[in-house]
Amino acid sequence: MSKKEDSVFQLIKLVLVCFFLVAVVLPLVQLLVHFGQVDMVKIFSKPIVPRAIGQSVLVSSCATIFSVGLALSAAFCMVRSKIAGKNIFHMFLLFPMLIPSLSHGTGLIILWGNNGIFTKLLNLGQGIYGFWGIVIGSIMYSFPVAYLMLLDVLRYEDAAPYEAASVLGIPNWRQIVVITLPYLRKPLINVFFAVFTMIVTDYGVPLMVGGTYKTLPVVMYEEVIGRQDFAQGSVFGVILLVPAVFAFFVDMSCRNRASSAFVKKPFILQKAMGRDVLSYVFLTIMAICASVPVLSFAVLTFANRYPRDMRFSLRHIQSSIQKGVFDYLLNSLEIALFVALIGTVLSFFCAYLTARAPSRSSRFLHLMAIVSLAIPGIVLGLSYVMSFKGSWIYGTLAILILVNTIHFFSSPYLMMYNSMSKINGNLEAVGATLGIGRLKMVKDIFIPQTCSTCLEMFSCFFINSMMTISAVAFLANSANKPLALMINQFEAQTLLEASAFVSLLIWGVNFAVKVLTSCIAQRSIRHKEKG
Repeated sequence: MSKKEDSVFQLIKLVLVCFFLVAVVLPLVQLLVHFGQVDMVKIFSKPIVPRAIGQSVLVSSCATIFSVGLALSAAFCMVRSKIAGKNIFHMFLLFPMLIPSLSHGTGLIILWGNNGIFTKLLNLGQGIYGFWGIVIGSIMYSFPVAYLMLLDVLRYEDAAPYEAASVLGIPNWRQIVVITLPYLRKPLINVFFAVFTMIVTDYGVPLMVGGTYKTLPVVMYEEVIGRQDFAQGSVFGVILLVPAVFAFFVDMSCRNRASSAFVKKPFILQKAMGRDVLSYVFLTIMAICASVPVLSFAVLTFANRYPRDMRFSLRHIQSSIQKGVFDYLLNSLEIALFVALIGTVLSFFCAYLTARAPSRSSRFLHLMAIVSLAIPGIVLGLSYVMSFKGSWIYGTLAILILVNTIHFFSSPYLMMYNSMSKINGNLEAVGATLGIGRLKMVKDIFIPQTCSTCLEMFSCFFINSMMTISAVAFLANSANKPLALMINQFEAQTLLEASAFVSLLIWGVNFAVKVLTSCIAQRSIRHKEKG
């Protein structure tokens, strides 16, 4: 590597180190400093605090068990059955990923609230608020994440042990017990803690359908937003960090052990009537459950006056536009686009330096890049308030772009890190022998080889930034407010139709971006295979 190239990469590394120190380390230090200044006895003497902690653990545990169980069943049906239309089922199962958790709460209100469609249809006495409302909403919100994690695990399982077991005459149910379950034990632990953390730190669903059943994130949200009590909020933030940090270390432990991969043999699926029919039935039910909230948003958006007058009307769309929905949509699009562009570039170079140029500073970069996995969005947002309040960046779109970039950095970074690690490790040595510099190799080899991953990273950053609420709730104001925060505002004003329109708008934008990036990625893969 020439001195000029070495200087360029050292500068990139220095910029990334400074970026993580300012955007990750400083906010967490500020949070812990505020935590140390609080009267803990006074806070925990309030009856609502220990009750909220207990209710958070109970409702999150229940929702996690159901969510992981359903996700495992869906992933198993997708991987181990020989059915047609798997891509269509897969698309429907991912619908809940394209809307905020607030929207899941809104969907439940539309369908099962006191005036809900199914509540009236079935002549039920009251809506599904409280414990079971939070559980069902949390399952809807977390299911796609658990499904994708388990689908990835099952896709790479080795078929050889099953073939050997079949030759020995071991029945299928016994194969599941002695082969599948031991194989899934560590990944399931990983998925369980990841999903539990996702649910226990979310306030969107409990805020919408919790009623009097308060969880800790809702209490934290009310204390910080309503009373501007940042010191007390820091205590709740540190408490919410505990399961997240524990899940982080579980994730790292399972990831490292799984890295000693084996040579796998793909499954050759045979038709089995009973198995395939059950898979069709189960996936159809799951697809309907995943898509019904989106359909309910569409129905409600165009209803004249829900639930009394369901005639077609555009007046709620016109009213929402007058209230500035498209201005907030532009804010969200601007935030999401900048986060996607900046995040993808930073993730690419960070992954290149950690995967292809290992050193002490690279190990520090890797740790900083994955540490946001252990920081819930609501905690990150609060720490940013404490760190940047009064600075030039506070109250601008820039701070929302920064917090979202950090909040969603880890997963796209790990995508690129894994892709970089799979490329031949001797390329740099060969390039140095032939006099080809690293910059030219990045341009001509690494970017083309990882083009589809870059598009997937872009999609991940964009979609999550469009629908996030937790990381930006404490930082947004009337000038820079993202569209997703309008859902809670409209619902609080009993403008359920306008809230449904906002949810539908976010889903439509995210769906279009997901389809577009997937099509470009598939085209890139086909072009690479032909080349």
